[in-house]
Amino acid sequence: MNGVHPAVLAGAVVVAFLIGSVNPATIVARLLGQDLTASGSGNPGATNAGRVLGRRWGVLVGVLDVLKGLVPTFFAGQWFGAHAAYLVGLAAILGHIWSPFLRGRGGKGVATTLGAMLGVHPWVGLVVLGVFVVAAVLTRWVAAGSIFAALALLVTAGVVLAGRAPGDGWTGAWLIGLALVVLWRHQKNVLGWWRQRHLR
Repeated sequence: MNGVHPAVLAGAVVVAFLIGSVNPATIVARLLGQDLTASGSGNPGATNAGRVLGRRWGVLVGVLDVLKGLVPTFFAGQWFGAHAAYLVGLAAILGHIWSPFLRGRGGKGVATTLGAMLGVHPWVGLVVLGVFVVAAVLTRWVAAGSIFAALALLVTAGVVLAGRAPGDGWTGAWLIGLALVVLWRHQKNVLGWWRQRHLR
């Protein structure tokens, strides 16, 4: 990792986790006198913020969530190299999902995951974002956009591991890890869709 000292890398990971732990959705909702945990889906993320507070606030929260992943990952990549950036990006995502400021609760991590990808491999982020937008528009369901984006991420990881795109084994493993985190956070959506299909 470009010879970065383990203590420095550990510090960067901790800082990224804390940055990820700051939850814009909850902060904005409180400023507007709302409680996201008791409204909509109860999820403290951009989608629920848009549903409860209005679209423009949801967009603002989404942008801030992206920046939480992008900024620490970008600087880690510039200072310490891509492999260190992978750890830092993952830390920001996990901080968003398990925020100590929200007693271990958090959002689903999709926007922060996008930010982490944009911070170290912008081309991957843009591909995944494109799939997300198309899927969300066609299905009119944000969760479906997230699920298809995660599946596209798995495909991209396979392309990287096959040597058909920039990156190494660590890159492929990181992308697979991010995809699995997103799918895991959407397991209820996946199971609900599966049950609907088989109950028809």
